Amino acid sequence: MQTPQQPIPSGFTRSTTTSDVIRGVNLVGKVAIVTGGYAGLGLETVRTLALAGARVIVPARDVERARRSIAEVGAMAEVQPMDLTAPASIDTFARRFVQSGLPVHILINSAGIMAVPTLERDARGNELQFSTNHLGHFQLTARLWPALARANGARVVSVSSLGHRFSRIVFDDINYERRAYDPWTAYGQSKTGNVLFAVELDKRGQQHGVRAFALHPGGIVTGLAKHLPPGELERTGHLDANGEPVIDPSRDMKSLPQGAATQVWCAVSPQLDGKGGVFCADSDISPLLPMGGHMELAHHESAVSGVDAHAIDKADAERLWSVSEAMTGARFEI
Repeated sequence: MQTPQQPIPSGFTRSTTTSDVIRGVNLVGKVAIVTGGYAGLGLETVRTLALAGARVIVPARDVERARRSIAEVGAMAEVQPMDLTAPASIDTFARRFVQSGLPVHILINSAGIMAVPTLERDARGNELQFSTNHLGHFQLTARLWPALARANGARVVSVSSLGHRFSRIVFDDINYERRAYDPWTAYGQSKTGNVLFAVELDKRGQQHGVRAFALHPGGIVTGLAKHLPPGELERTGHLDANGEPVIDPSRDMKSLPQGAATQVWCAVSPQLDGKGGVFCADSDISPLLPMGGHMELAHHESAVSGVDAHAIDKADAERLWSVSEAMTGARFEI
């Protein structure tokens, strides 16, 4: 059954933290996989899930760096090698996991890159932001499908952003072969891909107990901003005069615990039992943006957290699924 794209409401706010949403949740006996789990929002997510009792696996390209980062989490978190831009590496990680016989109760696709300044491609020739943010996670989820299905109740959480508003999927030229490359439309296209993937995965997976969600974490200063021009974060007001992040949830400028709250909420909240296929923000299901373009956004209450209709379009979600299968060679045995 389709979940309405409208707030529950959950009772949480823009200032809600990971501690707030995990309170009262027991994850003992649960297995979680968190990509990008060794830095920023991912690390805060790993820490929160582990404290609630989950066994958390962090796939990472730089294994030693990741191990140093998650050392504070303790024995409940472990690192395994995987490179999201390398198809063979994804397959190897997933194959080993599936063969272990373990279920995946929670898969949080949190790794990502943003605003890569010049056109870069992966080994298969796909534009790097779309490859990393969407295709790598599509392939990983497909390969882990047997483990997700055996959980008898799993959630797949895709970390998107309000950047999905920058571009819908340009199906005729996803890889910028016939149009000028732009860092932000490329990022927006990949983030729209994250949302559409959740829509279609939820439709196909719910009969097997697998539900899917996408979300906007908030405007958090993390390593994701490494490709921005010098001084850009100061110019936009995200850093103060001392170079410290500005925390103002009313303007969507959040701390790491506030930013990671929504992905943890999507992964564990009993408020979402029986629900899925929706875009979330501020630890609640987001409202749908008003039709008629973005000129009115600044004056609409959903400006901070709303989802654009193109990102939850059912036809585009189904089309992207087929395109992603063709681009990765990965198919779900659903």
